[in-house]
Amino acid sequence: MNSHDTDVLAPHRPLLSGLLPHDAPDRLAVHEGQFHRVVVGAERVVCFARTEAAAGRLPERAAVLRVLDGVDLGFRTPRLLAEEASYVVMSRVPGAPLDAEALRDPAVAEAVARQYVELLRGLAAAGADGEVRGALRAAPEGEWQRFAVDVRTRLFPLMSAAGQERAARELAALDALPRLTSAVVHGDLGGENVLWETANGLPRLSGVIDWDEVGLGDPAEDLAAVGASHGDALLGRVLALGGWDDGATTARIAAIRGTFALQQAWYAERDGDAAELADGLAGYR
Repeated sequence: MNSHDTDVLAPHRPLLSGLLPHDAPDRLAVHEGQFHRVVVGAERVVCFARTEAAAGRLPERAAVLRVLDGVDLGFRTPRLLAEEASYVVMSRVPGAPLDAEALRDPAVAEAVARQYVELLRGLAAAGADGEVRGALRAAPEGEWQRFAVDVRTRLFPLMSAAGQERAARELAALDALPRLTSAVVHGDLGGENVLWETANGLPRLSGVIDWDEVGLGDPAEDLAAVGASHGDALLGRVLALGGWDDGATTARIAAIRGTFALQQAWYAERDGDAAELADGLAGYR
């Protein structure tokens, strides 16, 4: 058990004993995310907000989970079991993140790419569901341009001159991004949030977790996360199989992917999370 686990488990031990009565305390794992600390039991997980700002968004997160529970995306999502002011309890989605070394096997890489295509097609289809569209936030007009303004205003003073030059180049690429709202976009489709099991010697998509940033937007956001997590070779195969390997899509992916560290830093500064802010700005100091 590491220090992060102790920091979360020790102060919440009585609460966790009641919420996870069938789990031995020394067998609980803690996953540290940007917005939450998640205690993982055998069948349930308890998600604690890292900051007051994140706690204020828990009702919205709970509402999203209720909507997703009624939509057939073709894969599992966490089911909301209980909601309180500073935490939510969800069902545990079985599986684990993909081992990066596994993608060295061409058969594994092909199976994974095909399932990512189906995952993204499921999200696109959900974007046409009227109930889903009524429940999720649509990307507002000029969202990326406002993000660029916020970064220049709030984060540039924390950067070195060289860091500001780097950030300015990355932000300039956002100017041409259009407003797209046709698909459900997970918003943080990194490898740690996509879980897999093994069937017949190959990975099988089990489910997707951590839906904090879900909304109606541009699928290029999720494709950028796939590329950042698994590399350009797998991303290229996903684009080819999905019919998304056109110049416009790849340009949007590159522009969004180039701002991931700035996005982390911006969210952290907004929420007052010093550790995440320092990590996000590490390449700009």
